[in-house]
Amino acid sequence: MGLQLFTIRQPMARDVAGTLKQVAALGYEEVETYGFDPQRNSYYGLPAKAFVQQLSDHGITCPSGHYDLNRFASSSLDDLDRYVDQCVDGAKALGQSYITWPTVDPADRTIDGFKNVAQRLNRIGARIAKSGVQVAYHNHGFDFVPQDGQVPYEIILAETDPKLVKLQVDLYWLAHDSTQPAHEWFKRAPGRFVMWHVKDMHKVSRDYTELGNGTIDYTRIWPDIKLAGMQHFFVEQGGNFTHDPMRSIADCAAYVKQYLLK
Repeated sequence: MGLQLFTIRQPMARDVAGTLKQVAALGYEEVETYGFDPQRNSYYGLPAKAFVQQLSDHGITCPSGHYDLNRFASSSLDDLDRYVDQCVDGAKALGQSYITWPTVDPADRTIDGFKNVAQRLNRIGARIAKSGVQVAYHNHGFDFVPQDGQVPYEIILAETDPKLVKLQVDLYWLAHDSTQPAHEWFKRAPGRFVMWHVKDMHKVSRDYTELGNGTIDYTRIWPDIKLAGMQHFFVEQGGNFTHDPMRSIADCAAYVKQYLLK
């Protein structure tokens, strides 16, 4: 059971060690990072080696991280390559298998922009192919909103090399904006959806909510693990907490244990 640490960004900012101890006590065995500092090779204010030691102390592994690759969608290729190399250094220090492209900035959310993102993903994948780390792409809702008859996510699937670029599917955003269910996307690119972000959608506001409180029935999606190629999943809730972040990840953990990890 995994957790994207963005969910608990406020507790992590206050107390890394104490927060990770609580995360482990709830049964989370993996986490996904965000907020890498490439100049210091650090996470959450700690050098990479010190942070991975904190994880190890609590029996937690870290297979993926979100990195600011989106900021280099329009940069020079030299700047992109330099940043990618820094990300790989950080990822390898943490034992991560994936560096994940987390979003597309508003200025790049055009058809040409997505085509460029696809090309840069291929470049990253080829550059790091021998490093033991792969690149993955994380979707949002805008990936499924048609532009001039084209769906941006289809560009990502069609114009990236499946051997070089994997997919981290955010199932909330897919449910929120796609006209096709997850199963249909999995059939179109079997084996590529190596990571899942798992969060629920509020019944009224359609905002985030704790697992089990909303409209997404994960018991219907879970049987597609093999079709999708899922290796890791991360509970994530970016906001709209019923109580507070730590209570939310506790409630989500209870749902996962009861309904998904039978």
